[in-house]
Amino acid sequence: MTTTGRVSFVGAGPGAADLITLRGARRIAEADVVIWAPSAIDAECVREHARADAELVDFSRVTQDEITDLYRRAAASRQAVVRLHAGDAATGGGVQEQHDLCVRLGLDVEVVPGVSVVAAAAARIGREITLTEASSAVLVSPESSELVAEFAALQTTMAATVSGARTGQFVEKLLQGGYSAETPVVVAYKVSQADELVVHTTVGELESVVKQHKLYRPTLFLVGAAVKAPTRRVSTSAAASVDEPIRAARPTRWSRRAASRIATRTDEPVPAAIPAAATPAAEPNPAWTAVEEIQQSVRKPAEEAAPKPKLTVVAAEKTKPTTVRASTSTPAKKKPAARKPKRPTS
Repeated sequence: MTTTGRVSFVGAGPGAADLITLRGARRIAEADVVIWAPSAIDAECVREHARADAELVDFSRVTQDEITDLYRRAAASRQAVVRLHAGDAATGGGVQEQHDLCVRLGLDVEVVPGVSVVAAAAARIGREITLTEASSAVLVSPESSELVAEFAALQTTMAATVSGARTGQFVEKLLQGGYSAETPVVVAYKVSQADELVVHTTVGELESVVKQHKLYRPTLFLVGAAVKAPTRRVSTSAAASVDEPIRAARPTRWSRRAASRIATRTDEPVPAAIPAAATPAAEPNPAWTAVEEIQQSVRKPAEEAAPKPKLTVVAAEKTKPTTVRASTSTPAKKKPAARKPKRPTS
């Protein structure tokens, strides 16, 4: 529990549970409340990282006023709130307005960046989208979709998130801006998730492909020559040597050190060498192991500190003032002491 309440806007990545940053996973594990949209973020991402007693709020089923009430409650109860955003929270999703609202409410606010959907889609197709003559890419959000024709005139790689129901209008603006009907397009829907869809097509065939796959929700389109699928060539020598055994990679000093660390974590013996004919066993993912260690450290209940002895403040005992009793009677005079008779001198 924080001292003032905290809201973390966390980029959950493209959706897969293991494509979130370590900091993002830690914030989810610490959160008392997690706000997310199941339609945009895989449920496994929340199920793997959130505490069992965390309050899960479906963003698509609540109003903005209810979200604001959650922020106010976090400020009053000193709670940790995480609001998950698909992809990178720092590049869209209306974070700025929510960020400023939380600041006005007196909450600690942070933005945790994540893997963008554009980067995940480019990695999925194995293409460097900025490797063009202009060496640039244009990102088009739903809010700026009216400027598609102007952006298309730049003739660079375009990454646009557009509602599938408006694909026809999107194609018209692409053609109006200067893209030809043969310009390559990649349709990327729910990249990295179990039901992902990645299709190579062209501007002219884009609308029919979207209708064929019934993509009516916001979908990412990568447009430009940089996303063209590479042609594969198979040489005759490679085809002739298909049956030859594949040589295992020679272990390096770094790989032995990494294997030693992984084995130390999992209490497994360190392999001395990898036989050439043996199939290498699957090693645990060190990044995922780090996430699990973070989860355990956060979820483990903190040991109750020994109660401190209460300090009892005792007032210093005051000295009683000397009381003087008044009396109306005249005090008796003391009788003079009797003198001893002098002895006669002889």
